[in-house]
Amino acid sequence: MSNSTTKLILAGGFLGAGKTTLLWEAAQRVAAKGLRAGLITNDQAPELVDSALLSRGGLTVAEVSGSCFCCNFNGFTDAIQKVRREAEADVIIAEPVGSCTDLSATIVQPLKRLWRRELQLAPLSVLADPLRLASILDGGTAGLHPDAAYIYRKQLEESDVILITKTDLLPPEALERLRQRVGSACPESTILAASPLTGSGVDEWLDLMLTRSDAGLRLAEVDYDVYAHGEAVLGWLNGTVRLRSEAPADWDAFVHDFLAALAGQFDGNSYSVGHVKVAAESEAGIASGNLTGNAATLALRGGAGVGKSAKLIVNARVEASPDVLDKIVRDTLDALTRDKLTVEVGAWRFLQPGRPQPTHRFVRVENFEF
Repeated sequence: MSNSTTKLILAGGFLGAGKTTLLWEAAQRVAAKGLRAGLITNDQAPELVDSALLSRGGLTVAEVSGSCFCCNFNGFTDAIQKVRREAEADVIIAEPVGSCTDLSATIVQPLKRLWRRELQLAPLSVLADPLRLASILDGGTAGLHPDAAYIYRKQLEESDVILITKTDLLPPEALERLRQRVGSACPESTILAASPLTGSGVDEWLDLMLTRSDAGLRLAEVDYDVYAHGEAVLGWLNGTVRLRSEAPADWDAFVHDFLAALAGQFDGNSYSVGHVKVAAESEAGIASGNLTGNAATLALRGGAGVGKSAKLIVNARVEASPDVLDKIVRDTLDALTRDKLTVEVGAWRFLQPGRPQPTHRFVRVENFEF
C-alpha cells in the first residue's frame, strides 16, 4: 500500500456465514499492525444489528442500506470516501449483502477501472459456513430454496478466495476433507479456513488480503431471473423497538427467549431461515444472538445485563412472505412482552427484495493488478 491509497477487502458470502464476526476480528488485527481500519455494512433496509455491534468498538462504520453495493455503486463509493475521510483508513473491510452474487462483474471490475488511484483491492473473499457448504458440494440445497442455493454456488464460482468459516464446529479430519473437496470443486480459488469466533485462522486470511492484489480474476455466468427469484423467496424484516420495564429485566435472557420462540415458529412451519439476528442494547452493553438455520443453530454473544430499558434490533431473512414474517415476529414479541414490558416501536420495515439492477456490469476481466 502507498500512503495515498486504501486497501479494500470485500468479504462476501451467503447469509449466516460469519461475515460480521470476521469483520470485528479482522479490524482488531489491523489495528494491532499499527494500521487504521474502517468498516462498511450493507443491507436492503436500514437498522442493522451488524452496524450496532461493530460501532460499539469505537470503529468507524458506514452503512449502505436500501440496496446492495452492486445496485448502489455510487452509494458504496460514497461510503468508502466517508470511511477514508473520517477514519483516515489504511484498510476498509466491506460486507456485501449475503444474498448477493456477481460481485466480480458489478463491483470489483468497476473499482479496478474507476478507482485504481484511490484503492488497492484485495482478492474477492467468499465466506462459507461448513455445514451449508457440505450440502452444496453434495448437490443439495443446504435447506434453502433451489434458487437461493444457486446464489450460493455462484458466490463460490466467482471467488478469488474461499474462507471456510466456523471451523470450531468440525473435527480437524473433517475440516481437512472439506478443504480438499472445496479445492477440487473450485480449483481456481485459494481455499482457507478460519473460526471468526475463536480467531483461529483469521491472521492467515488477513495477511493474504493485505499482501495480494489479484482481485476479480474471473466472472461468473449468472442467470438474473434465477438470481432475482433466489433473493425474492426470502422475506426481509428490519425493526427496532424500545423495551421498558418497571422492574429490572434480564436482557440477555430476553434475547435468548425471543430467538428460541422465533425458531420454534419457523421450524414448526417449515420456513427455512437464511439468517435471523437480534440485539438488545442497554447502558451496560449489547447482547446479540442469531439463527443460521433451525433452533439448534441458536448462538449468543455479549451481554446487556439487567436494567429497565433496552433498544431491541431485529434483522430477519426467512423463506416466508414479508407479511407472514412480520406477523410471526410481532406476535412472538407480543407474547414475550405482554403484561411485562412496555414496547415502543421505532423503525420497522418488512419487504421482498426487488430484481437486482447493477449500476455497472462488466463483461470482461479488467487486466490490472493493484
